[in-house]
Amino acid sequence: MTEATMPMQSLDKAMSTLHDLGLAPTETSGADNPMVPLLNQIAALDELRVTAIARTLAQASTFNEVVREQVGAMDVSDRYEQITGAFNSIRDDAKKMVDQLEDGKIDSFERVANVWMKVTRGDIATRFDGIKETYLDVTASTQDQITREQRILDAYRDFRSAMKQSEVLALEVLEKASAALDAARGEVDAAMRAVDAFASDNAAERARLEMARDERVRDLQNTEKRYQIAKDLSDNLTVSYNTSEVVMARLLQTTNAKERLYQQAVSFFTTNETVLTALSASFTGMFGLAETTETVNAMKDGISDSLEVLADIGGKVQEAAVKAGYGPTIRADSVKKLVESVVSYQTHSREIIEEMRKASTRNAEEIREAVEDGKQRMARLAQQGQGLAGTQQQ
Repeated sequence: MTEATMPMQSLDKAMSTLHDLGLAPTETSGADNPMVPLLNQIAALDELRVTAIARTLAQASTFNEVVREQVGAMDVSDRYEQITGAFNSIRDDAKKMVDQLEDGKIDSFERVANVWMKVTRGDIATRFDGIKETYLDVTASTQDQITREQRILDAYRDFRSAMKQSEVLALEVLEKASAALDAARGEVDAAMRAVDAFASDNAAERARLEMARDERVRDLQNTEKRYQIAKDLSDNLTVSYNTSEVVMARLLQTTNAKERLYQQAVSFFTTNETVLTALSASFTGMFGLAETTETVNAMKDGISDSLEVLADIGGKVQEAAVKAGYGPTIRADSVKKLVESVVSYQTHSREIIEEMRKASTRNAEEIREAVEDGKQRMARLAQQGQGLAGTQQQ
């Protein structure tokens, strides 16, 4: 295996790593890579080495795409604030409960506040369960991040080797470009000296020498362009490799630290989950104790208040009962008033009866007199023959 084929070995190994991880994207030809035309200009210096460099650079986009996909899929959030808020709310609610018990009773506003607390934040056990769920979500995301970061490091490990080997090849190509540049400069210098040393009057020969000089200058210009491309390539490969080494070293440090924290978190929660459960039971029991305490106090106060009311109104009720049981039934003044009403009615009714009898007699007499008067007048009319035909027939 020659030095020119070493990057191919590392590159093939890197691509195999991507395939094993299931991260290899669809193969692209790389023909649209703007670097290809530049490399074609220096291919004549060392076609084998330039081809190896071109293939390595063509796959750089592939590895960069893998990194972007893995980074974009990472779940990064601030869920630790949820855990902090949950613990703070538990402590705050416990303190409020103690404050409510200081006056020995829970008023209506405090009861409504307690109900609202459960509705909005949940009871203590629910909030401890929420802390556990948040922790599990965070550790799952952390593990996913560690896995993805490890994939990035694994994929780049072999690719960086190919990049370093390409840097070596680029420096070797640069040496050839530098040698070609020196040779082109020498040819220009020789052509220029030939023109300067020509002393003949033969114009055609001088023109031929000048044309040769101009061609050497043009060759020098083209050679210098190729040299600059080769120099840019080697310089940028050097910068890229060394910079990525530092960045990947920092990523490795971050991944190692994250993995250590993940291991610590898993170990801590697994061994201290009983503490979390005990806290949940203790705080829940505390709230239950408060309710039981208030229930007992309410029963005591209720019985005591009832006894006081019984002592206060019991005697009055019993006294009224004795009076009702042994006292008079119907008051004499009520009976006297009724007697007076009966006598008064009877007296008044006799007066009304006598008056009405007289009025009835007068009325009957007036009716009789009116009827008799009418009959007499009818009789006179009949006697005079002035009665109605129907009346005469009768």
